[in-house]
This record gives sequence, structure tokens and C-alpha cells, in this order.
Amino acid sequence: MIRDATPADVPVIHAMIRELAEYEKALHEARASEEQLREALFGERPAAYAHLAETEDGQVAGFALWFLNFSTWRGVHGIYLEDLYVRPGQRGGGHGKALLASLARICVERGYERLEWSVLNWNEPSIDFYRALGAQPQDEWTVYRLTDGALAELGGE
Repeated sequence: MIRDATPADVPVIHAMIRELAEYEKALHEARASEEQLREALFGERPAAYAHLAETEDGQVAGFALWFLNFSTWRGVHGIYLEDLYVRPGQRGGGHGKALLASLARICVERGYERLEWSVLNWNEPSIDFYRALGAQPQDEWTVYRLTDGALAELGGE
């Protein structure tokens, strides 16, 4: 079952973000606090949204955290999937596909024309999963990022 996250879910979402960061060998980069997540997801002006996948007995199996993007070429919003995570013991049970299907359904219902995300090049199990769903890699684009000192320097601090 897929459901919208509630403020009471913030601790479990925070824990799964840390599990995902550990899996991606970047736990030291996962600095978001529960308070920050609560504000981002449920504050006065939410910046992101989250859905949870649950097992039949109500255990949280995984989550999808996403936000709106905008295509200047298409003139409409899309969804950018920031994180998709299914706990190791729950993988293979259809939870990841159900989470992606729920986001695709939102796109279709709201007239959004894109559902996009990034995947680490070494994460072959995820790449195989996404390709099996019909997702296509965007090999002609390279993601760039400014953070920490480089961001502060460019921003004039």
C-alpha cells in the first residue's frame, strides 16, 4: 500500500534517508535533521512531498521523496524524485514499482509531462529495475552541483 506521509512519519523517513545514504556510501553527507524534514514536508510552504510504501501488516517498507520541477521547453511542471528507497528486507516485493507508479499517476492526473531522477552509475540493481519499467537514461546530460565552500564562494560569502 502507498500512502502520503504524515508529520508522525518524519522519524522513520529520517531513518530511511540515513539508511539510503549508508547504502550509497555517503552517510557523512546526510546532514538533514528531523526538524528540517518536518519543515520541508509539512511547514507553511512545503518544499517537498513524501509517500510511504507499507507492508500488509503496516510496516514501512520504503519511501519516495519528491518535489516539483518545471520544463521551460514543455511549459509545465514535472516531478523530480529526490530519493526512492526500499529497505533491503522488503526489496522484490513490488514496493519500489508501486511508489514510482504513484508518482506517475500524479503526473498523469495533473498534466505533468516528466518524472525524472538520478541514479549512481555503480548502482546496477537500480539501473536494471528502472530500465525494466521503461525508464531511459539521459546520457547526453551531466549533472553539476555546487555545495559547501564552492557555493559560498560563488554566492559571495
